Amino acid sequence: MTILQKSTSLAAAATVAVATFAGPAAANGGEVNLYSYRQEFLIRPLLDAFTKDSGIKVNVQYVKGGILKRMQAEGEDSAVDAVLTADIATLRQHVEADTFQAVKSDVLAANIPAQYRHPDGKWFGLTVRARVIVHSNARVKPGEITRYEDLTDPKWKGRICTRSSGHVYMKSLLASIIAAKGEDAAQQWASGVKANLARKPQGNDRAQVKAIWQGECDVALINTYYIGAMRHNEAEPVQKEWAAAIDVVFPNQDDRGTHVNISGAGVAKHAKNRANAIRLIEFLSSDKAQSYYAASNYEYPVKPGVEWDPEVASWGKFKADDTDLWKIAELVPQAVLIYDRAGYR
Repeated sequence: MTILQKSTSLAAAATVAVATFAGPAAANGGEVNLYSYRQEFLIRPLLDAFTKDSGIKVNVQYVKGGILKRMQAEGEDSAVDAVLTADIATLRQHVEADTFQAVKSDVLAANIPAQYRHPDGKWFGLTVRARVIVHSNARVKPGEITRYEDLTDPKWKGRICTRSSGHVYMKSLLASIIAAKGEDAAQQWASGVKANLARKPQGNDRAQVKAIWQGECDVALINTYYIGAMRHNEAEPVQKEWAAAIDVVFPNQDDRGTHVNISGAGVAKHAKNRANAIRLIEFLSSDKAQSYYAASNYEYPVKPGVEWDPEVASWGKFKADDTDLWKIAELVPQAVLIYDRAGYR
């Protein structure tokens, strides 16, 4: 039975979770049960290294979606101790639903800059990704577009592609614009970009790059890690062609900087192995883990001073918006309303 099998009720899923996590603990340090949005094959080497260092066995379940509802259904009977997830909007939902608990850790405070962690310790950023503008390197000149605000210029009418405004990446970007410039400016941005769309918002970030390659549009918004994923895609080599058709722009380098987001982790409210969960997150923020953890998905380490993966470094240095991400996360519901008023679907 799969984690998200449709015929399984949420209550039954809680029982399945307990049964699936059950197993012999490591001889020395016990265990920790982990729900992860990140696929196990990407993080298993790190988890094995943690077990080798600590003696704590990591039982992990890869869950593509529905972690929040699952934890709510499980309640106090939940076997999960920690959650690895992506995007501040998702982390905010866990805080609002009270499925994470507050953690105080000198290690995490030292390793993770304040803007990348919840002020009460309810979540911690572990990797950083930037929301960049990409454009055709054949039909758009270098320097022709440099700011998020440029996307509203009528010169781009019929030339922009984006994914749905309902996706967390789009919500978080607009929330960052609200934080920087206010609600009215954000409304103008959403309406202006919608007016310039080449097609109905659709597809994932790779699909936007493919559309540029196909000539369907000239400009798009994507997360940086997709660049590396496409450039090194041996399973679908055509994606290398897609990536070769674009140039990358880190927006707003002359003012607030480029919007960034995080993958992050939180300790479950009803964690039975709380201390082990904290130790795992601390390990993931360490020098030893940060380089690999970020490089496994072409992201930036959250800990300052950790060397970037060569592919990531090849995109160049950039100035990141340093607004606290928890503040941006709180504006996500407002961003949803703005997109709705703009008719941005």
